[in-house]
Amino acid sequence: MHAVLTRCRLNRLSHLDRHTGEPIRRYEHPYPGAMLHVDVKKLGNIPDGGGWRYLGRAQGKKNRAATAGKPRNNHRNPRIGTAFIHTVLDDHSRVAYAEIHDDETAATATAVLRNAVTWFTDRGITSIERVLSDNGSAYRSHLWRDTCHDLGITPKKTRPYRPQTNGKIERFHRTLADGWAFKQLYPTEQARRDALPAWLHHYNHHRPHTAIGQLPPITRLTNLPGQYN
Repeated sequence: MHAVLTRCRLNRLSHLDRHTGEPIRRYEHPYPGAMLHVDVKKLGNIPDGGGWRYLGRAQGKKNRAATAGKPRNNHRNPRIGTAFIHTVLDDHSRVAYAEIHDDETAATATAVLRNAVTWFTDRGITSIERVLSDNGSAYRSHLWRDTCHDLGITPKKTRPYRPQTNGKIERFHRTLADGWAFKQLYPTEQARRDALPAWLHHYNHHRPHTAIGQLPPITRLTNLPGQYN
């Protein structure tokens, strides 16, 4: 019985959908630029002196209260705020682009998309065909629709309550949190934001990716047609 389950890739719970119990159907677009995934990861900002994850809740609360230059809530405590990491991921290569902003409005999301398209173009992906997002308000806006039209990109949406459809970027956000956001003690929020570009370079150029044969994502872009004479 175990041999049959192994042959059908049903011998591990990780091979099954948690909600339906059905085998996970993985997909991958055949070439870079065929599909981009976009999403936003929200993280609480770090107070000056460090947050509670490394210092404990008591010291974390003291650092939060001592953080200057922040508006106060009804309890006279500083509102530390939220960091919105706007991420764009190429489906085929898993190469990732990210920017940190203080909101997730349509104007910010479309600006990130334009910057990401330019960034991918510089790396040889000259044609973006589709972009897949969830049903957040920024991605349902007329501005998002018009921006995609201007860039020649077809916007796609995930089905409601089906995050598996956008699973590649969901998994990337777990890696982002473990490898960058919560990897070490950052004394300030700015210190964490300054560390993001170096971590993204490591992820794209050096970190082995299990889904592409233990190779870094950038290796799937180095042999694009027309990149080398």
